[in-house]
Amino acid sequence: MRLEAMAVEFPHVDKHPNRVPFEGVLTVVNAASDKAPAGARGHRVMLTREAAEKALPSLLGMAVDYRPGWDGHDARRKIGLLTEADVIGQRLVVRGYLYARDFPEIAAAIAAHAPQAMGMSYELADARVEDMRAEVWKLTRVTFTGAAILLRDKAAYRATSFRMAS
Repeated sequence: MRLEAMAVEFPHVDKHPNRVPFEGVLTVVNAASDKAPAGARGHRVMLTREAAEKALPSLLGMAVDYRPGWDGHDARRKIGLLTEADVIGQRLVVRGYLYARDFPEIAAAIAAHAPQAMGMSYELADARVEDMRAEVWKLTRVTFTGAAILLRDKAAYRATSFRMAS
């Protein structure tokens, strides 16, 4: 097993009211998405492990957003921060904080959903596709620009997950 990880360390503040930790599986590497993500012109995609590992630094410090209805992305509704990213097996695992005091209704809505119902989706820029004519686009280079929390069945990858620390 090979492990790649990056993190930004924040000082621990016991029971910080606005920093609720979370963990999620942002995507699966070296596997085709279950459905086409937004921006892929109807193509399913496969993020290579190599591209994901090289792009880990671009995840740190990026925002986590949501869209009412939990069905997509809205980069103008930032509710948290990514502080850690690891490639563990085929999973790209992220950790960070939600701003629970600033957005109490959003934290409550996430907590109200069953943990197995919530997932994640990545946001990209500068993606390189190996063959634009391929049925499944193989992403060989990306820059992560953020992530979204959404219902797992709305995510391009059904194997994603999201949970707040209890």
